[in-house]
Amino acid sequence: MNISKEGIENILQKAQEAFVAIGKFGLKKRVTFMRNVAAEIEALGPELITTAQQESHLPEGRLVGEKGRTIFQWRSYADAVERGDSLDASIDTANTERTPPKPDIRKTNVGLGPVTVFGASNFPFAFSTAGGDTASAIAAGCPVIVKAHPGHPKTSQIMADAISRAVEKSGFPEGTFSHVYCETNEEAQLLVSDPIIKAVGFTGSYRGGMALVEVANKRKEPIPVYAEMGSINPVFLLPGKLKTSAGELAKQYAGSLTLGVGQFCTNPGLLIGTDGEDLDGFIEVLNEEIKKAAPAYMLHTGIAKAYTENRQKLVSQSGVDILAVATVEAEEGQGAATVASVSGIDFLINNALQEEVFGPFALIVKCKNADEVIAVASKLHGQLTATLLATNEDLAESEELVSVIQNICGRIIFNNFPTGVEVCKSMHHGGPFPSSSNSQYTSVGADSIRRFVRPLSFQNWPDEFLPDELKNDNPLNIWRTVDNELTK
Repeated sequence: MNISKEGIENILQKAQEAFVAIGKFGLKKRVTFMRNVAAEIEALGPELITTAQQESHLPEGRLVGEKGRTIFQWRSYADAVERGDSLDASIDTANTERTPPKPDIRKTNVGLGPVTVFGASNFPFAFSTAGGDTASAIAAGCPVIVKAHPGHPKTSQIMADAISRAVEKSGFPEGTFSHVYCETNEEAQLLVSDPIIKAVGFTGSYRGGMALVEVANKRKEPIPVYAEMGSINPVFLLPGKLKTSAGELAKQYAGSLTLGVGQFCTNPGLLIGTDGEDLDGFIEVLNEEIKKAAPAYMLHTGIAKAYTENRQKLVSQSGVDILAVATVEAEEGQGAATVASVSGIDFLINNALQEEVFGPFALIVKCKNADEVIAVASKLHGQLTATLLATNEDLAESEELVSVIQNICGRIIFNNFPTGVEVCKSMHHGGPFPSSSNSQYTSVGADSIRRFVRPLSFQNWPDEFLPDELKNDNPLNIWRTVDNELTK
């Protein structure tokens, strides 16, 4: 059901009231709430999977796995809250004998305030209504207002109902979580422009993400928009590895490229190598794999239409040649795997060749030599990931290339493929602009909670009135830095 402007304003006010109430709760109550959300999602029956299948065309196996990932996110982020990971609690005790006297100063992280989350289309569970943005904002102590994605409204509602049950079961205020459908851009932008909102989480297109960034920056009080906006995730194929493993790598690359009909933000849509017989051998095997790939239905007809149009736009660029297309013709709403190629020099002079084609499409850049590979790497925009397919000897001989690549990505991968984002503390899912709007933060893993907190110092406060994480006896039993020593 769509909501009016007045309805949104009411929801915003309830979120603000909830934020004040949550601030008085202890961390343990928040942890219990998050674990209750995980349990409610886990208890959802087959209706969740069948509904998501109908709305997204994603296969049952993929959705079952994604449900498990979503549950794990809530539980692992709850564990992180319980450990105090995102608090960064620190204490510098007083020294009254110093001149001037040193005060007692203690610091922790507190929630920013109500957060708006825009659901993603390609992960109806893990990056949408009950996804990582929602879980990490709740973990930070922030109420969440989710703008449901129009591509899977029924799925979103099932997940929203599960969270709402956990809100009630855990004794949290009604405004802790809200779920809205917006009919117009103006209504959606109100969820960014209203002064009650203190941060935004978004996964989607560059155009959509930058529209939200623009609204947020024009506010009287600008706020952070954590937008993950897409990436072509370059793969660098180095000579030693190419010579020994061309056929095997081509099959693995085709599998990664076509996984989920290429509808991953980490889809490896660009491959860079040095022209020659070894690269020709790789391409020959890759072409055969692409021709065999059966077209499949994309998330919705709008995405399929955009894929076809953007693919045509790119292959129409000067110097671009189509190498292979899936042999079976795609039906309406389906995406057909496609590989094209271009010379290094043509790539360097045409920025349009860096535009994302969301779907099972790859552009192979054939460079003259190692220097041109470095030039291409230096030209690339910010990326979520970059991959090196290489031997150890290749790496030893490519220090400059590795150095360049590290500066343009958030995750650099060795002899693996980027389609697969592990939920763990060491994962960084974000990258330099324009892959994300803020490269300092991740949207996956417990460190994603840090997006929605701010530091607060307490000076010379009585122990009994301090937050639990800063009290002398450490009732939460968390790691803290006390007088520059990490200790419990």
